[in-house]
Amino acid sequence: MHKVLVIANQTIAGRPVLEAVRRRHEADPDTRVIICVPRSTPTHGAVAYDDVLYDAAQIRVDLARRVLLEEGIDAIGEVGDEDAYAATMDAVLEYEPDEIIISTLPGTLSGWQRRDLVERVEDASGLPVEHVEVDLDTEGVPFHVTLVVAARTSSSEQLIGFLKDESRQRDKPELYILVVPKEGSSRLDAKAALGRLRQMRDALQTGGSSAAGMVGDPDPYTATMNALNYFRVDEVVISTLDATRSGWLRADLVERVRKSTDKPVEHVVPDRAASAA
Repeated sequence: MHKVLVIANQTIAGRPVLEAVRRRHEADPDTRVIICVPRSTPTHGAVAYDDVLYDAAQIRVDLARRVLLEEGIDAIGEVGDEDAYAATMDAVLEYEPDEIIISTLPGTLSGWQRRDLVERVEDASGLPVEHVEVDLDTEGVPFHVTLVVAARTSSSEQLIGFLKDESRQRDKPELYILVVPKEGSSRLDAKAALGRLRQMRDALQTGGSSAAGMVGDPDPYTATMNALNYFRVDEVVISTLDATRSGWLRADLVERVRKSTDKPVEHVVPDRAASAA
């Protein structure tokens, strides 16, 4: 059985990567595909939560496997070390692939290229390595990606209805990346956020839409900005309580995010009476 190891992070669902895998599968339908996504280093926040970093990478693994499965290509995947070279060599030792595909952002945008990842892996592994560059801004991904940030309003009918109404207007399938910030740093805070996340995910995975999510940093701005670094998105939806009750609004979250990204940012405030009902 021919085995192909795919190493990618932000570009894992880019068309050139999928096409490279598809070519090998068409040449040999028995080809085994192994996906490895190294954990990302957060760009915001003083504390890096290991579970958040792991979940962000796992979303990419699951997304890539789902897209390949729709093409009739079964793949296995795992989250790797934060260091892309160490993650690659760990996967080489574990799975003993016949060749490697490494996908990066173009040129100077790619930290992996600046660290000569492709050449180092070729030298250390002795395996054929194909380097695939993916320009997400021009080539995109095969779905519209909406980043949804919510906590106490995460399962409100108005938020879910707003997202579904927006999705119906798309000419591409919808993928929701869900971020539910913890309200504190305790275990119970993480469990509460996970419960909210699962309910929102289940409510949105209907009608051909897909949803994947993660529990985020207790600071909603940090959680949002790290998610924008982890994932390529088309727009951001932030859902809060009304102005009299929302700590997020008192901290000017929506405007701070708008000033920090070139993506459109929508603000949804579920009606207080409807939320209570």
